[in-house]
Amino acid sequence: MAGAGIVAAASPLPLVVADPLVARQGELLRGLVPAGSRALTLDDAPVTLTADGRYMLGIDRDATGDHQLAWVTQDGRSARRRLTITPGTWEIDHLPARLVNQNPNAAPNPAWEALRTAETTAIKAARAETTPWPFWQAALVWPATGRISGVFGSQRIYGDRPAAYHAGLDIAAPHGTIVKAPIPGIVRLASDGPFSLEGNIIILDHGQGLHSAFLHLSRILVKPGDIVAQGQDIGRIGTTGRSTGPHLHWGLTWRGVKVDPLPLLPAMPTAEGQTAYD
Repeated sequence: MAGAGIVAAASPLPLVVADPLVARQGELLRGLVPAGSRALTLDDAPVTLTADGRYMLGIDRDATGDHQLAWVTQDGRSARRRLTITPGTWEIDHLPARLVNQNPNAAPNPAWEALRTAETTAIKAARAETTPWPFWQAALVWPATGRISGVFGSQRIYGDRPAAYHAGLDIAAPHGTIVKAPIPGIVRLASDGPFSLEGNIIILDHGQGLHSAFLHLSRILVKPGDIVAQGQDIGRIGTTGRSTGPHLHWGLTWRGVKVDPLPLLPAMPTAEGQTAYD
C-alpha cells in the first residue's frame, strides 16, 4: 500500500511596500489599501477602514520620524509600509498680552477653573462621540469666505510670552456672515453659553474620528443630534469668547489630533453676495 505524503501548505510571503508614504506635520492623510485588506494599524494602533479600503490618519503638528502602517491582505499576507513625517513651516503670530487668559502671578480663581473644567469636559465629550458613517470622504468646501487672519500651526506669542500653537484656520468676515458645514456631519455640541475662550461653539462629527469645531459664533442655527448636509447653514460669524474681532476659527481633529484644514480645501471662492447681519 502506497504511503500518503503529507505536504504542509506554504505560508504566504509578507508584503513590504518599498515606497514610503510621506506626510507633512499637521496633515490629514487620506489613503487606500488594496481591495479586500483588513486589520489596518498605525504603530500597532487600529485604524478604521471603510468597506472599499479607504482610511484617514491625522498627523500631529509636532510628529517626527518614521512610523509603520500594517495590514492583512485579501490572501492573508501581512503587509507593511513605512510612513515618513516631513516638517511643516510655521508662522510666528504676535498677539496682545491682554489676551492671555491667566496671569501667572495672579491668585488662583476657583470659580473660573471650575467653569473652564466644565467647558473642556463638554468639548471632550462631544469629540468622544463618533459615527461609523464615513462623511469624511466628501471633498471639503469653505465654511465661510473672507480674509485668512490666522493659519494652523503658527506659534502664538502674547506680548512677550510664547504660548500654545494656533490649532485651526481663522477666517475674518463681517459680523453675522453665514457659516456652512464644510462636509456632512452630526451636531455633537451647539452651545451659545458662550464658552469663556471658544465663545459660541459648534462641533460636528464627520465620522470615524474626524470632528470640526467652529468658534466665536454670534448665532447658532443647529442643535445637538441634527444631521447636516454639506453647505448647510449652521451658524453666523461673531466675536464671542477670546477674540479680537469677528472671525470664524475652524479647528479640525482626528481622534483628538489637531490637523490643518487648509490643504484639503479648493481655492477660496469670491465673497460676493455675502451679507453681514449686525
